[in-house]
Amino acid sequence: MKTVKLGKNGPTVSRAGLGCMAMSGTYGPATRDESIATIRAALDAGVTLLDTGDFYGMGANELLIGEAVKGRNRDDYLVSVKFGAMRGPDGAWNGYDARPAALKNFLAYSLTRLGLDHVDIYRPARLDPNVPIEETVGAIKEMIDAGYVRHVGLSEVGPETIRRAAAEAPVCDLQIEYSLMSRGIEQDILPVCRDLGIGITAYGVLSRGILGGGWKAGAEKRKGDIRGRMPRYDTGNEEQNLALVEALGRVAEEKGMTTAQAAFAWVAAQGDDIVPLIGSRTRAQLTDLLGAVDTTLSPEDLAAIEEAVPKGAAAGARYNAPQMAMLDSEKQASG
Repeated sequence: MKTVKLGKNGPTVSRAGLGCMAMSGTYGPATRDESIATIRAALDAGVTLLDTGDFYGMGANELLIGEAVKGRNRDDYLVSVKFGAMRGPDGAWNGYDARPAALKNFLAYSLTRLGLDHVDIYRPARLDPNVPIEETVGAIKEMIDAGYVRHVGLSEVGPETIRRAAAEAPVCDLQIEYSLMSRGIEQDILPVCRDLGIGITAYGVLSRGILGGGWKAGAEKRKGDIRGRMPRYDTGNEEQNLALVEALGRVAEEKGMTTAQAAFAWVAAQGDDIVPLIGSRTRAQLTDLLGAVDTTLSPEDLAAIEEAVPKGAAAGARYNAPQMAMLDSEKQASG
């Protein structure tokens, strides 16, 4: 698989990474054995970047990854970890904590669950409004100096925060949602990252599956599936969005691609500084999207895809109102 450098200060990674969130109940129950097999299949296929959060499944996702990478050469893969989201025993989201002392505590638990002596990229999941970003990044830098972390990453923050963080320590990448249906980063965030030499790891590339081509209007959300709380899956919005997906599917078929492959390849085509995350939880889904990683889209292909799913055409915000309010990245972004 082709490799790229993740920002001017970051590591060399595979052209696509594997996002492991869906393996820990975010979209409903997942099968442990199949999840581990999927991680191993991705690594065997040349994927070197594994992305997780210490709050995915309240630590279960890190345990899963730890099992999957056991016995592998540590130099053959990188692990990116988000921290700071506070969860309750009922799974509730209880805000964010990015204080230096909390950060170091979270990191200690992550290393233990993963069974590793360091994580490659460590990032706050969201901006903690009560903690200056300089303090959080400064604490990550301390952990880098101590050998427990290799690189500073950011997640879902806006231009001002990005600049402040980069002034405190080298930042390798910003993790943020980017897809045909979520193009808000193009206005201000992506230009700032490119100006500073900060890479992008793009999640939500299939907009939580709706761009995958297999979602049906009115489909029942399984227990624990966060799509039940996402506006793009609300009645009315869902039908409008699926009409866009149907149009994308026609374009994809003409190109000999699946709908998911077309959506994924479009994101990858936006620049080698953008590393899309494959959010698959099964080997079948993984195989489909791996088929898009090295696909080259012509200008005509890109135009046809964007005509099918025009910028700003998606109905509904990417998160519900309370979560959108927590996103520093949305303060200046749109679309």
